[in-house]
Amino acid sequence: MSLVDFVATPKFEEYKERFKQHYKLERREDGVILVQAHTAGGPIQLSVENHRSVGQLFKTIGADPENEVMIFTGTGKDFMMDADPEGFKLEQEDLQHWAYEYAYKDGRINVSSLVNDLEIPTIGVLNGPGFHTEICLMCDITICSEDAIIFDLHYDIGSVPGDGIHSCFLELLGVKRGAYALLTGQAIDAQKALEYGMVNEVVPRDRLLERAWKIADHIMTQPRITRRLTTQIIRRPWKKRITDDLDGGFGIQMFAHLAKKKSIHSRNHIASSIAYVKEGKKNNIKS
Repeated sequence: MSLVDFVATPKFEEYKERFKQHYKLERREDGVILVQAHTAGGPIQLSVENHRSVGQLFKTIGADPENEVMIFTGTGKDFMMDADPEGFKLEQEDLQHWAYEYAYKDGRINVSSLVNDLEIPTIGVLNGPGFHTEICLMCDITICSEDAIIFDLHYDIGSVPGDGIHSCFLELLGVKRGAYALLTGQAIDAQKALEYGMVNEVVPRDRLLERAWKIADHIMTQPRITRRLTTQIIRRPWKKRITDDLDGGFGIQMFAHLAKKKSIHSRNHIASSIAYVKEGKKNNIKS
């Protein structure tokens, strides 16, 4: 007998409670886990707190051997179209501390955890318009609602798009389309996202989760080892992309923040910068 025991793995009921302010968690008996991100029961409002929670959640789910497939989605009609009113107070109070502790460190973990710490297949369900959609788009399979709009807000709020969204857009869109989307804030609707290969299916909103469960059912038809090792094969391009340019992109983004000595994530600033999406425009370029 070994002199030591295995370290205990996370238990679902325990981390379901721990993460409840940020995610509603549900798991079927077969190990398919549904993650519904929220803020106060509604669409995600960006903050340093939920920003940090993403990587923490993925590492925890990945460390629980009873999880077999993850479905990740938002809550309500939007995926993420707003910022928490006090969600970036730390940025305003201490920009240097924020830039490392809550942006560079947390952000790198968030994206790399999705790709590296989850040995299980992942299904992203984009439930509506939003920014920071890389969390859904970088899942192994992605479906979206008919009214989903994918865009990047960074350049228009005065930030370098280097925190993982660049990795996502350049991988899925290619160099020219990716550059255009990142520099202009292009609002990509669901059908265009399907045409570009950013998503796999466009589904009516009221059938999104039903469809996600059906896809998970199909994935579950094969043995555990087959599922998990297939995931490692199909995820290799993401692993290479993240290894090659995530750290550098994030470093450049944070250098830009510190060089101009200015916080940019206030709720009003974000709202005014992305108003064109809600108005049905393709970008902020004047005609």
